Amino acid sequence: MTRVKRSIHARKKRRATLQLAKGYRGDASRHYRVAKEAVLKADQYRYRDRRNRKRDFRRLWITRINAAARQNEMSYSQFMHGLQLAGVELDRKILADMAVRDPKVFREYVELIRSGKLKNTTSKS
Repeated sequence: MTRVKRSIHARKKRRATLQLAKGYRGDASRHYRVAKEAVLKADQYRYRDRRNRKRDFRRLWITRINAAARQNEMSYSQFMHGLQLAGVELDRKILADMAVRDPKVFREYVELIRSGKLKNTTSKS
């Protein structure tokens, strides 16, 4: 079996790892062995946090919608249920943005829900 000399490929691999570790503190940015571990751990965090970011944003949107709904004397659950009954198909991201940037339009949705709830309660009785 022929001998494989790895000098070029090994150097290229180490250089790529150190490039990924650029900006890390201490030995993690300068020494290959430490940098390799740091890059592996960073990749684990990156993979995990791509999923956590979705949770975090959903929590933020719900908090914003709840705050805006309570300013209009309504709870979050009542607001979302009312939107569903009224047939409004806006997602939480759009509703949260509306609550922050355009409270007048948000208030119109609250009024729509209130008028819709009156219709539904009379038809059930």
